[in-house]
Amino acid sequence: RLARLDGAERAAGPTLATGVAVALILREQTLATGKVVFVRRLRAKLGADLLAVYQTGVQYHFYHTLALLAVALLMLLARQSLLLKWSGNLFAIGIVIFSGSLYVLAISGVRWLGAITPIGGVAFMAGWICLALAAWNWK
Repeated sequence: RLARLDGAERAAGPTLATGVAVALILREQTLATGKVVFVRRLRAKLGADLLAVYQTGVQYHFYHTLALLAVALLMLLARQSLLLKWSGNLFAIGIVIFSGSLYVLAISGVRWLGAITPIGGVAFMAGWICLALAAWNWK
């Protein structure tokens, strides 16, 4: 719930927002540059099969990070829901187990880590089910 700002606070708002925006843009540019260098080195080091495993981890990490952001927005805009909390927690657990195990498998080549990846996939599915149930119960 947002409180109304008085005139003095409102005048300082754009300055702070501009500073935060500039800091975030610089951070993203730095991260993007680092990612390009990392991916080039990774591509040279990994074979095509392990690079595909790594890319799958990145793809699912990306999608479920967006899902986490959506859950966070829903929790801010709507009343607190236990299903939304579970959904967010399950998405986070899924990212760590599913994507994390794929990252470690691709970089280290330790194949047994592929056996725990489906646990993260189950967490993802349970998170989507909780989110769907929360939407179904939306009032």
